[in-house]
Amino acid sequence: MASAMNQETDSRAQAERAIREDLFCAYRLVASMGWNDLIFTHLSARVSGPEHRFLLNPYGRGFEEITASSLIKVDMEGKPVDDPQAIVNPAGFTIHLARDDARCVMHLYTLDGQAVSAMANGLLPLNQTALGVVGDFAYHDYEGVALDHDERE
Repeated sequence: MASAMNQETDSRAQAERAIREDLFCAYRLVASMGWNDLIFTHLSARVSGPEHRFLLNPYGRGFEEITASSLIKVDMEGKPVDDPQAIVNPAGFTIHLARDDARCVMHLYTLDGQAVSAMANGLLPLNQTALGVVGDFAYHDYEGVALDHDERE
């Protein structure tokens, strides 16, 4: 019995390590593409297991500074699990909890995205590229930083 529990613990630890490494790589990719915007954007990934935990970047650290080990594991209330002193952007887990089936969420403010969102008509179907994604866009009025859990719906 103890051996089976140890194997399950080892398996979950390996799975979390793989998620950490993938998420770290995603942070670095976002930084290399210039898609990060100061400290208010974030990527999050759900950690396997019944506890519904997420990995987020430490608040205030640039995406180019993120490492697999610097990612913060938080619970469903956004409280750090392993390091109570760690600080994360509360909007990060609020957005992730909006979709129970989401394994990874990328919340970015790209220059192109900001330009399109500032236009009254949004993304217009003016060319082949726009036509390829126009049906995948959704819009809602800006309500400030996503801290209100009612906004998730």
